[in-house]
Amino acid sequence: MTTSLPAVLVLGASGRFGRSAVQAFAQAGYPVLAQSRSPLAGLPSCALHLAMAPDDPRLAQRAAGVRSVVHAVNPAYDRWEREALQLARQGMDLAARLQATFLLPGNVYNFGESMPERLTPDTAQRPSTRKGRIRCDLEDLMSRRAQEGLDAVVIRAGDFFGAGTGSWLDLVIARSLSSGKLVYPGPLDQPHAWAYLPDLARAFVAVARRQHDPSCQRGLQRFHFAGHTVTGEQWLAAIESAARTLGIGPARPFSRGAMPWGLIRAGGLVVPMWREIAEMAYLWRVPHRLDGGALSVAVGPLPQTPLDQALSDSLIALGLAQRSAA
Repeated sequence: MTTSLPAVLVLGASGRFGRSAVQAFAQAGYPVLAQSRSPLAGLPSCALHLAMAPDDPRLAQRAAGVRSVVHAVNPAYDRWEREALQLARQGMDLAARLQATFLLPGNVYNFGESMPERLTPDTAQRPSTRKGRIRCDLEDLMSRRAQEGLDAVVIRAGDFFGAGTGSWLDLVIARSLSSGKLVYPGPLDQPHAWAYLPDLARAFVAVARRQHDPSCQRGLQRFHFAGHTVTGEQWLAAIESAARTLGIGPARPFSRGAMPWGLIRAGGLVVPMWREIAEMAYLWRVPHRLDGGALSVAVGPLPQTPLDQALSDSLIALGLAQRSAA
């Protein structure tokens, strides 16, 4: 494919955000290198699969000419302490060697349980969990590397949904959707931030394009992706509406259940993954929304998929309905 746009390398392209980033950059006309040790199906024609580890010395050679490195690598929840910083360091090393911008999807863990409802890129970081401290350490590492010459951008976002399995939407909330039951992890009257992955990936494209401008700020930049912020009641109502439109669920009204946090905390004594999940339970109790104003100023208005359409597409991607039914 002939293009004047510089190539993009997506590390961890087999994950949900990684796949979304590959698709978004390809749709924007970028040649894409998709790194993943596992097979990748359905790659766009302008994307090349690199089946090697992120620290494989051959990767830098194959990625010569890349100007943006998207770090979509995300270890399993119970391996964060052992792997998150090490993998991020590998990504930064690679970006520095390529003289490329390091692009990281962040989250709200940095702000901790005392966080205010409105979160800006400059909101004080007061992590209250191990994962929050890891996130702060990761951004501190980015800041130190930026002082050494690395261009880096972190875009913090709410809970991911869309683009397949592996989110709160399919693992918990809509797990029993076909049988007419929904489960919500927190109070129904508190606002919670969500990020539809195709929209978030397009925000990364916009930021990467901006980095090509010689006048763009260098060093470390932090942005927030507003996404969709809704209460639990609004979220469940939107899922029910999307499900009805797609013909999912029983004729009777949907039933609703709550997350058994007490059981999960007790089980966490023997099941490491449950322990990690329980540690982050406060995110469902504490209201929060991300202020995307700085991102809009930097790249201009970003298109947003309406929530009902995003949820319909997400349910279809989960295999719960056919696209022709939408």
